[in-house]
Amino acid sequence: MAPPKTEDVERELPDPNEIAHTYAEVAQRASTLISEHVQRQMKKGVSAPADELGIAQAFMDMMAKLLANPYKLAQAQMNLVWDYFSLWQHSMLRFAGMQAPPVAAPAKDDKRFRDDQWQEHFMFDFIKQSYLITARHIHDTVCCVEGLDEQTQKKVNFYTRQYVDALSPSNFALTNPEVFRETVKSHGGNLLKGLNNLLRDVEEGGGNLRVKMTDTTAFELGKNVATTPGKVVFQTEMMQLIQYTPSTDKVLKRPMLIVPPWINKFYILDLREKNSYIKWCVDQGHTVFVISWVNPDEKLAEKSFDAYVIDGVLAALDAIEEQTGEKEVNAAGYCLGGTLLATTCAYLAAKRRKRIASATFFTTMTDFSEPGELGVFIDEGQVSSLEKKMFERGYLEGSEMAGTFNMLRANDLIWSFVVNNYLLGKDPFPFDLLYWNSDSTRMPAKMHSFYLRNMYMENRLAQPGGIEIDGTAIDLGKIKIPCYFISTIEDHIAPWKSTYTGARNFGGDTRFVLGGSGHIAGIVNPPVANKYGFWINESGDMPETADEWLKGTTQHEGSWWTDWQAWVTGHNKTMVAARDPEQGKLEVIEEGPGSYVKSRIDTPA
Repeated sequence: MAPPKTEDVERELPDPNEIAHTYAEVAQRASTLISEHVQRQMKKGVSAPADELGIAQAFMDMMAKLLANPYKLAQAQMNLVWDYFSLWQHSMLRFAGMQAPPVAAPAKDDKRFRDDQWQEHFMFDFIKQSYLITARHIHDTVCCVEGLDEQTQKKVNFYTRQYVDALSPSNFALTNPEVFRETVKSHGGNLLKGLNNLLRDVEEGGGNLRVKMTDTTAFELGKNVATTPGKVVFQTEMMQLIQYTPSTDKVLKRPMLIVPPWINKFYILDLREKNSYIKWCVDQGHTVFVISWVNPDEKLAEKSFDAYVIDGVLAALDAIEEQTGEKEVNAAGYCLGGTLLATTCAYLAAKRRKRIASATFFTTMTDFSEPGELGVFIDEGQVSSLEKKMFERGYLEGSEMAGTFNMLRANDLIWSFVVNNYLLGKDPFPFDLLYWNSDSTRMPAKMHSFYLRNMYMENRLAQPGGIEIDGTAIDLGKIKIPCYFISTIEDHIAPWKSTYTGARNFGGDTRFVLGGSGHIAGIVNPPVANKYGFWINESGDMPETADEWLKGTTQHEGSWWTDWQAWVTGHNKTMVAARDPEQGKLEVIEEGPGSYVKSRIDTPA
């Protein structure tokens, strides 16, 4: 390892007063946390460890099947030894000053090994390649074990990846060149500050580690996020309805209703003016209404999925009609909000009521036969265990669901912050998207149980008559209104091929569009950014498989927003005078973004 540079050695020692202050904070926090932990354990008592997620059983099954084929296991071990031998040869050549192609290289989008020293210094290069070789062989050995059932195999693959990601050399002080340099430079001050940050996050998590992703004090709703002008014109115990102030003299006659997911808050579509989908729609002449869901507590434990349809979407439609005089709207739903919108459309179709003239679905699953990696968390054992917790307190804690989503991209959403906050000792950077991501919401126990069992486990929404809303059986095939599906090619939460399967179940004219990037960036993709692009099958056909559809597509530059605007106005371009929310029949309750959205959950209940 190269000696530290002279300027680093001669750098002034850290301020002793600052060190003393940090030590005092660490001691105080540690003492308090230990005391609180002991008290919690005394209340809980001693209990036998439980395998609620079924992880231990899955790996025991995997090992039994793996050991049943010793020849294959021995072959895997020999392949690993051969790769290590090749790595030693590579490292000796590097040590001698010669160039040699790497035995293993990280993926181009792997941010863990961006530091130049991972490539330039032969020791760090050896550590990196040794890890990549081991990781690859572990994955290859356990990924396709003969005789293992599909659900167990998925669980093994997912948690193996979590384990391998956790052991990356980038996550440890002595094997991360950037952390090593910072430790020498600050005489260990970074690790002391990092320990203080760690204790702070455990403290703020109520005894559980909740890794801080951003400086939450840097944002204020209505001030620098969720700033599009609007008024709350209607509310129930389930939601507030926001109407946005027009920015054009004329607006489309047909209002627009956005149904966001209640698993997160609506302002992902209104982060900043330059990337706000809501602001952009207002500027295109839409009279935009948005549902802002309540952050429920135990008082709403018995609220069902039906309540989100009737007291949520249908109540919003009635309020919009009273406010504007328009019976029909263009509706859009995001993720779980899209699933709710599809359910509502099917319910209205069953009742032969035309309240929604067109429906747009952002990354929305309506067929859950292939739920992607989220399916790892959904089986009878795990759902039953979750239900027990939910029904005891009346809701699903928002941080629990947020943690699940973060695990889908652990290197980006967990370990990068561990390195930054705890090893480098830095404060998290203010980032509006991560502020929104940390602003999690609870979900009523009864509703979430219904959702998990009927959608994910039994896939009943995709079955004609499989689900009843307020006593009425619904069928997605009865939805005859024009529908626009926008999914994203890198989506980990709502895999695009699954959303495509669901889109084929609708009975009307359906336009399916595939955007670039992932679940958030691919949707919040304004035209001014000119990023990612999108794919459309110009024939308008919806062949049986997503792969067949993709073969017939053409890629377009820029944002799907402009394609959607042409589509939605193509069904009705009639314009009327702009509608000011203060001039409608409904009384303004308060300024947008409203009080419901401002309810944050900073510590578990």
